Amino acid sequence: MLTVGLTHFLILSAILFAIGLFGVITQRNVIKVIMCLEIMLNAVNIALIAFSQSVAPVSLTGQIFAIFVMVVAAAEVAVGIAIIFSIYRNHESIDMEKFNILKW
Repeated sequence: MLTVGLTHFLILSAILFAIGLFGVITQRNVIKVIMCLEIMLNAVNIALIAFSQSVAPVSLTGQIFAIFVMVVAAAEVAVGIAIIFSIYRNHESIDMEKFNILKW
């Protein structure tokens, strides 16, 4: 019988992180980049919980860290969407190649 172990979760986490990283590097739309960042943070959550269950199954440290990562991710999305709306109002585009407001 096949059991799902730590390596399976780490492989899943690595694949999700690679997909998210590829999206962050290649996408030009800011919304897609934020979604890919969320995929990367979820991959980290999977790895945290898998390591927590593997090292100390009784302790909930991995789950607590994952909740903190989710809170940070929610705050990141809220601030990111607010910045995107502000930039869209001024420039009528959310293409990352056209953002030059922070350049000197």
